[in-house]
Amino acid sequence: MKSRALLLPLLAALAGCELGPDYMRPMAPVPATYREDQGWMPASPQQAAGWENWWAIYNDPILDGLEKQVDVSNQNLKAAEASYRAARAQVGIERGQLLPTVTANASARQSGGGSGGQASSGNGSAGGGNSTRTTYQASLGGSWEVDVWGRIQRTVEETVASAQASAADVAAARLSAQSELAVDYFQIRAADAQAQLLMATIEDFQQALLIARNRYQVGITTEADVFAAQTEIDNAQAELVNLQLTRARMEHAIATLVGRPTGDVMVPVASLAVIVPVVPAGVPSTLLERRPDIASSEFTMASANAGIGVAQAAWYPDLTLTGSYGFASTSLGSLFGAPSSLWSFGPGLTQLVFDGGALAAQNEQARARYDQAVATYRQTVLAAFQQVEDQLAALKILQEQAVVENQTVADARQSEQLALNQYRAGTADFTTVITAQTARLNAESAALGVLNQRLAASVNLVVALGGGWDNSRIPQPGSHYDLPETAASDDPQPQAVPAGLGR
Repeated sequence: MKSRALLLPLLAALAGCELGPDYMRPMAPVPATYREDQGWMPASPQQAAGWENWWAIYNDPILDGLEKQVDVSNQNLKAAEASYRAARAQVGIERGQLLPTVTANASARQSGGGSGGQASSGNGSAGGGNSTRTTYQASLGGSWEVDVWGRIQRTVEETVASAQASAADVAAARLSAQSELAVDYFQIRAADAQAQLLMATIEDFQQALLIARNRYQVGITTEADVFAAQTEIDNAQAELVNLQLTRARMEHAIATLVGRPTGDVMVPVASLAVIVPVVPAGVPSTLLERRPDIASSEFTMASANAGIGVAQAAWYPDLTLTGSYGFASTSLGSLFGAPSSLWSFGPGLTQLVFDGGALAAQNEQARARYDQAVATYRQTVLAAFQQVEDQLAALKILQEQAVVENQTVADARQSEQLALNQYRAGTADFTTVITAQTARLNAESAALGVLNQRLAASVNLVVALGGGWDNSRIPQPGSHYDLPETAASDDPQPQAVPAGLGR
């Protein structure tokens, strides 16, 4: 009994051993500053993009109402959340192996055999028949795999990191859906602005048509000018109709993003924002903590690192302690008496002797998976910095282009007015008017296009910087067992579409 008392502390001490390397974040290429952020002072947003509702910087209540529907009903997000819950459940499965399993058993069995013509005793029947007897049993049994080499600990660590990666994937899926919705929404606003421009242009073309008709009726010009003016009106009306298709497609895309049938969402007409907020990029090194895709890659890397320890532990024997305590008796009344008690206890070792090289291959596979995860992590970091630089460059260059486009619009409007005045005076033909009007329409359309690109680049910069998310919302890989209680909300009831959005 004394030896057993000494054995348990020894086993507990052995169980604290873990094979395999402890996780350490590998080096990744991080620039000291963003090249495209130097020498350029972007306009500050009205609100900082450090909050969950990052789209508030655009100060658009309709966009705000739509974005809030993403968390409620977006099906891709729900799938990511379900994957996270499954990963959390797997952690519970692996943690369960750290503790003993206990089973309870109770039975009552009858057995019999030939009596050889002799009268049976006890519960048996008399005469030349079969003898029978009933045995009652009740016991508790248990087994515990002592984690001497840390295989179970590393497995738990592996699944925890996988769950952390899954939680980061939820954040990445949410940010992706939110940004896609914002870009689609600004596409609708750009289509509305383009439609408003075309309607104003059609009015200008109609005035030119009226002038051409009046000049034709008095014989100053030919009917060709009339048809040329009418052609310009028809072309503008055709473009106006085509914008309806663009708008409808963007509405359908938004409906899908908020998890509603396409017929249930209608974005009302409104003006396009003329102020483009640009969030500060900050210090490049902080990007490693601000992007959920980088966090997911790192947690995947930590999981693969733990997998090396799991593979190494398979080289060593498994130690299992088993024991039971119970009672067995042929009489139910005396079942729980001391003479009926039974017990057993003992360790068992299992060692793989030959597997044809499978374990060696598994170890090689584990290290290869870790190397793959490291390369993926570093590539994710590189891609993240590229995306930030791309959007900073886009915003900087598009801002410069917007200045040029606005000047072009001003010049085109003046040219159009001069051409129309000259046509009225008879010093220019109608072709000059058409050319000037078309140039003005193209210049204003290009200016709208640049504004829409700037808004999209503004959204994409927010996404490239992590959308206000940071790693503190998910425990680091070093805190192996501390997962957030919930990273996914329960299935909520669908909320009503914000006012002005429902058909």
